[in-house]
Amino acid sequence: MNVAIITGASSGMGRDFVLELDSRFEFDEMWLIARRLDKLEALEKELKNKARIISLDLEKKEDLEKYTELLNDVKPNVKFLVNSAGFGRFGNYQEVDCAVSLKMIDLNCKTLVYMTMNTLPYMNSGAKIINLGSASSFFPLINLNVYASTKAFVVHYSNALHDELKNRKISVTVVCPGWVKTEFFDVAKNTSDVHGPKQYKPMLESKKVVKKAVNAAMKGKKFCVYNWYTKFHRFGARFFPRWFMLSTWKGMQKKEVTKN
Repeated sequence: MNVAIITGASSGMGRDFVLELDSRFEFDEMWLIARRLDKLEALEKELKNKARIISLDLEKKEDLEKYTELLNDVKPNVKFLVNSAGFGRFGNYQEVDCAVSLKMIDLNCKTLVYMTMNTLPYMNSGAKIINLGSASSFFPLINLNVYASTKAFVVHYSNALHDELKNRKISVTVVCPGWVKTEFFDVAKNTSDVHGPKQYKPMLESKKVVKKAVNAAMKGKKFCVYNWYTKFHRFGARFFPRWFMLSTWKGMQKKEVTKN
């Protein structure tokens, strides 16, 4: 049974990955994983491929174990694994609760590794893994610190795993867009007084980012960085002094950083 597995499938880029893969490939099943059952059921009606609705909270150990049990029972041939589930919060160390920061690390990093490691035994030559990174991974970001740090982990992990899997001919593509128009901001702006940029420009269209990401994965590329603005930030993080990049980010902030 050939399947594609997408986490965070109920909204945002995860939903667009489902639609993009559905429009381009034929699968025996597409496994749609997210918490919101109603949104998954609505998405299923838009697909030409058969969908398996898997309502799981990937922050919970017992739900991760349910996923592993399903793999063991079905023993699918996984052609695509898209790790799109994740979230972020704006704010400094005082404004973002410790419990929320740890949840970010769990979902953005630990869950991604769990999903990847437990799915790999069911992937064969030509299979593709797509991990959702971020332009925030390029250098440390005040007031988006934990989120940016989790995405730096995703980039390093994905790049190394790409090379580790070359002998199996399985590629790992990490997608690093800038600001993308999704529900991310509804979650990230958790208070009216939270730190964040003065403006979110350029704001990218999710469908365009996803399309380019799938194209990059099909070519076996390690990195997918969308648009000139994001490419400039990646270049700057590699070749400009760290203080210069940080001061540029500080200049984009709404407010001064709290010093105590």
